Amino acid sequence: MRAGLLAGALALLAAVAGCGPSGGAGAGTGNGPGGGAGRPPGAGPAPGTGALPPVVDRVPARDGVVFLTYDDGAERDPRFVDLVRERRLPVSLFLTDTVAGPGYAHFARLRSVGASLQNHTLDHPALRGLPYAGQRAEICGQQRKLTSRFGVRPRLFRPPYGTYDTTTLRAAADCGIATVVLWRVTLEPDGHLTYTDGPHHLTPGDIIAVPSGEAPPLSLTERTTRLLGKLEERGLKVGRLEDHISRIGPPTAPGEHRSPLSSPTVPGEHRSPSSPSGV
Repeated sequence: MRAGLLAGALALLAAVAGCGPSGGAGAGTGNGPGGGAGRPPGAGPAPGTGALPPVVDRVPARDGVVFLTYDDGAERDPRFVDLVRERRLPVSLFLTDTVAGPGYAHFARLRSVGASLQNHTLDHPALRGLPYAGQRAEICGQQRKLTSRFGVRPRLFRPPYGTYDTTTLRAAADCGIATVVLWRVTLEPDGHLTYTDGPHHLTPGDIIAVPSGEAPPLSLTERTTRLLGKLEERGLKVGRLEDHISRIGPPTAPGEHRSPLSSPTVPGEHRSPSSPSGV
């Protein structure tokens, strides 16, 4: 009898200590996918295992449209708000918190006239080669900032300078990003266009990046107005990037990220060679 009671007491102590068999394999340890099994305390969330977002620098567009995307948020030209409203331009703004944060009221006005707000990290670091935790903090942190400030949760993300790796795509997916957006065309501070590849003229489906400049020779409104003139000459118009990207299809399996109209890219190797300071 005493032996039976002793055995029962030992089993109870083992269960309380969490080392008994009653919990099953991995019980209470987050041992599922992305659950952090074997991770030290305070290591943060483990990478997920789902599909990675596609990476695009062009988007299929049979309706003769190109896409205007603006980066960082350093230029806060009040006339640009009027231009977006008057021309009904469906522009996409990829915002960096440490750059755009002091002027978020300006971007609220742009959103009110039809601009969409997307993710460009908290601090604008070159993400390629950084650990998962650091990349996730940059991307998820800006998701939270934009959600808190504007009530939006971006589905598009642009890595600073156009550099990324598979870890970037993993972190982006885990932060709720559906598509990583690069560019084929850059609108330079002096108003001329440069191209990363392909024909050196505007074509339907092109994503045009407009980086912020420090004291550019032309204002953001002037550069955009000149660009709109070039689009009209070629019979092109501005389309809403989010609407066209939604037609691309579901995310790809890990290792299959690519632009749907371009050759597959090597993770981290895609950037605008014409814009070394980048976006």
